[in-house]
Amino acid sequence: MLGRTEVSNHTHEVMAGITFVSCNMAAAEPRPVELAQGQRAAAPKPASAARRREVVVSGRRVKTVDVHAHCAIPEANAVMGHKLQPALVNTDDRLRAMDAQGIDVEALSINPFWYQAERDVAHEVIRIQNEKLAEFCASQPDRFVAFATAALQYPELAVEQLVHGVTKLGLRGLSVGGSVNGEELANPKFHPVWAKAEELGVLVFIHPQGTGELEAAGRLEGSGGLENTIGNPLETTIALSHLIFEGTLDKYPGLKICAVHGGGYLPSYANRSDAVCTTFPNRITVPLKKKPTEYMRQMYYDSLVFTPEALRHLAAEMGSGQIVMGTDYPYPWTSTAVDHILNTPGLSDAERVAMLGGTATKLLGIG
Repeated sequence: MLGRTEVSNHTHEVMAGITFVSCNMAAAEPRPVELAQGQRAAAPKPASAARRREVVVSGRRVKTVDVHAHCAIPEANAVMGHKLQPALVNTDDRLRAMDAQGIDVEALSINPFWYQAERDVAHEVIRIQNEKLAEFCASQPDRFVAFATAALQYPELAVEQLVHGVTKLGLRGLSVGGSVNGEELANPKFHPVWAKAEELGVLVFIHPQGTGELEAAGRLEGSGGLENTIGNPLETTIALSHLIFEGTLDKYPGLKICAVHGGGYLPSYANRSDAVCTTFPNRITVPLKKKPTEYMRQMYYDSLVFTPEALRHLAAEMGSGQIVMGTDYPYPWTSTAVDHILNTPGLSDAERVAMLGGTATKLLGIG
């Protein structure tokens, strides 16, 4: 862990900028994509850029929004002593990829790597990240928005960072991990953060960090990259379940939550959570005001579920108005998020418009 005296020594080692990285930054597997490195971002040059794909539904141009796109701030990583791999693609290339895929706006988030940092270090990391995110989005206001980051391990500090990020820097919500140093998001110590997010009316974007307890036990070793393949959606399933069963969503009924990867496994087996309330009522130690599935249907989920049937099922279980488009860029899970929504059978045009960007536009205050 770095102390206060080491912060400045690391901060100057890397030039300011924003870099797109994969979900698994801590595992040294990212393929960073540079957005800005020591210079302000510029739009693609007309001579070399492909024409932006315009997504049309029922003859009407639709604004598309990708809520799930990762990035990192090299300067902030340096404060923690983390080094990113060399950038591979510049801003122009990233915008060309967005244009080709038909993505108008990306909402940028940074996966937490600072939850174990001491307070002064965490304060500096978040300051740099939120300022750089705001600066970059201001340089491309029609293409990027961003979620604020916060040091959740210090809830009172996290509240200050959230307020500053949203009210002073213009960030559009709060990105958090699926747990904080092994503590569930439903832990009462984090209630002040959820209270402030509810008060501000901003979206809380939850991205899993994996199930470290299973990794430590060796349960996810072997073929298949199980720490990511099933570990990430499993943590989301656990996090959302605790928020429901511990009464957090009763305490903060206006809290807006978006869970990535289609909400993990929870929406696929949602009614078991209702059934436990009647089958084993003695196990419900916190009285709930509603059925668990009712809380699930007030949350939002990204569309990264891979097949038309999976997307149709997610819409049927959670409601089409609760689904927003997500790509998980730059991790190469998909480059066809738009077509995934357009080509899923059984959706109405209004449902497709909402998933492609209508719902996210409202949640993130995109003009």
